[in-house]
Amino acid sequence: MKTFFTTFFMFFVVVSAYAQTIHKTVKSERLNSPREIKIQLPRNYDAKAERVYPLVLVLDGDYLFEPVAGNVDYQAYWEDIPECIVVGVNQEIYRRTDFEHTDEGLLSENGENFYAFVHDELVPYIEGNYKVSEFKVVVGHDESANFINYFLLKNKNSFRAYISLSPDLVTDIADGVKAKLTELQEETFYYLATGSEDFKAIKAEVIECDAKLKTVENEKLSYTFHNFDDANHYSLVGMGIPKALNEIFTLYKPIDGKEYREKILTYEGSPYDYLVAKYDNIKYFYGFKKQLVENDIRAIAAASKKKEDLTSLENLALLVKEEYPKSMLSAYYMGMYYEIEGNLNKALLQYKSGLMLEPSQYIDKEMMLDKMYQIQDELKN
Repeated sequence: MKTFFTTFFMFFVVVSAYAQTIHKTVKSERLNSPREIKIQLPRNYDAKAERVYPLVLVLDGDYLFEPVAGNVDYQAYWEDIPECIVVGVNQEIYRRTDFEHTDEGLLSENGENFYAFVHDELVPYIEGNYKVSEFKVVVGHDESANFINYFLLKNKNSFRAYISLSPDLVTDIADGVKAKLTELQEETFYYLATGSEDFKAIKAEVIECDAKLKTVENEKLSYTFHNFDDANHYSLVGMGIPKALNEIFTLYKPIDGKEYREKILTYEGSPYDYLVAKYDNIKYFYGFKKQLVENDIRAIAAASKKKEDLTSLENLALLVKEEYPKSMLSAYYMGMYYEIEGNLNKALLQYKSGLMLEPSQYIDKEMMLDKMYQIQDELKN
């Protein structure tokens, strides 16, 4: 198992090496010593751009940062999740005191100081120096997974998503978490995981916690629990991180076949209305505007044609022209609209104009020429 975990770890070290990783020392007035942090910026990070990025804060960063950062970088590369800023707090030396609590489950003075460092010093430091959105995720494992619950319990609204991997839960904290999740006023994600080979005491606590949390009835809560087969206290980390990220950023994902069939084709409004609502929700949930992706354009165009909704296709073509004025995409979809409308001359002009524009992922010069020859033959007949 150690070999497996080492291989997994090294894989994500290599993957995350393509992103920008920065090592910094952060001073703290609440702690007796400065703290070392790691910061992974997105591959295309531009400090001068208007775009902002979700923050993923990783406790136990001395060993947990690389798996999280690697997963974020990998999934963002394939556009399954947004690019994020990942920050890890190294705690190898101070772990025992940072997560210290009383027998009653309250934070001790040391625990309170570390909480204040993260909430009052570290997060504002990151926000002040990097392009961070309002959507923040916190990740913990074992004792740090227990600790992240205090950000929820203290009503500070520090984070919108919690990834709790095999937490070593303190007395009655599950009841407190359940109560807070019941009272949520804004959309929040909570992910909890254990494994069949997890430490027996921890596994029992986590399963009991899950039994309580799954009873929460609050439309603002998105809760997910996994009990991984053949996974122990350490290997479940490698399984839980990608699952958690997928759950948290489900809304962000490009449209797939299932969403197309079950949501778009059955949507009461038009396919174009569905697209606008999807992107509005992404902005609302994650705090930034997502660039319209070609995969989603293709899906909405297909749905508009299938439902014979010409107005939806026209609106889509206009949106594509606005979003991609220099790309063949704009000419292609405007041409498609005019072609289905029956205005072949305008369609031909659009396809011709596309020859001078930049190709996209799916649209190239050869496709434009094929459309032109097809329409020219129709006009002759």
